[in-house]
Amino acid sequence: MRKDPTGRALQLLSLLQTHRFWRGAELAERLEITERSVRRDVDRLRDLGYPVDATSGRYGGYRLATGAHVPPLVLDDEEAVAVAVGLRYAAEAAISGMEETSLRALTKIEQLLPDRLRRRVSALHSSVTSMRFPADGDVVDPEALSVLAAACRDREGVRFDYRRRDGTDSRRLVEPHQLVTAGRRWYLVAWDHGRSDWRTFRLDRLRDPRLAGSHFALRQIPGGDAASFVAGSIGSIPREHEATIAVDAPFAELEGVLRWVDHTLVETHAGSCLVRIRSEDLGRLAMTVARLALTAPVVVIEPAELADTVERLAAHLTAR
Repeated sequence: MRKDPTGRALQLLSLLQTHRFWRGAELAERLEITERSVRRDVDRLRDLGYPVDATSGRYGGYRLATGAHVPPLVLDDEEAVAVAVGLRYAAEAAISGMEETSLRALTKIEQLLPDRLRRRVSALHSSVTSMRFPADGDVVDPEALSVLAAACRDREGVRFDYRRRDGTDSRRLVEPHQLVTAGRRWYLVAWDHGRSDWRTFRLDRLRDPRLAGSHFALRQIPGGDAASFVAGSIGSIPREHEATIAVDAPFAELEGVLRWVDHTLVETHAGSCLVRIRSEDLGRLAMTVARLALTAPVVVIEPAELADTVERLAAHLTAR
């Protein structure tokens, strides 16, 4: 039996934070204490502000309820490192205000980490760098993201203003089904009442989403997969810029990078391939080449303008 009540209560909290239902006898066995001690430790957690629900009877037990405030969390070493790393890269998400909020939370967590964990997190941050994407307005309003996520969950119709690719504005009434991320971009897959068909909407082009007050029954997304539907929709958009590149790696090794890129396999050889990539602007083509270069050597065959851009990028990356 553990005699340290504080350490025992923290271990109990760690189990309850899985948000599953625990029988009293099950907790007693895991903590190597009596069920009476479990009840005392639960009361101790309640005194500290943790809302623990209990049911009595032969099959009674405990569950950590959703409280009105966020109590202190208990994280093991791996969880603490995962949260710190996740916050670091959440700061690079294309969501307005996310960078400042994530870095503020990260600073608080790093200050609380033991020295051994702080060194692990520091090593990851100092050894990994991310490509900076151009500030081209692809920023999502977090309030809009919350409204759409709730509408998807509650199957409630949404109205919003939308700016099309050609710059014209329109008003939409849709049945939102799922949000999809593709790199830094966010998309909404929804049934559009005005078009009587499925549509994909970029969230950075969407303004003032508001609940319509009507609920709907779920429809079957074409192909049954929202991510695949978005990938197909992106691939059908006309691209103004095209490039041919030679990559010193089998095509199969590039599929993860190219998943969200409009591309065509031109030739394949043992250990290398020739690929044609397309995008809306030259900068995004350069970013695709840079991402591929993290996997294998890349040579831009054409156009010369992209080759020059990639050469400047490489020079800036190696400049000291």
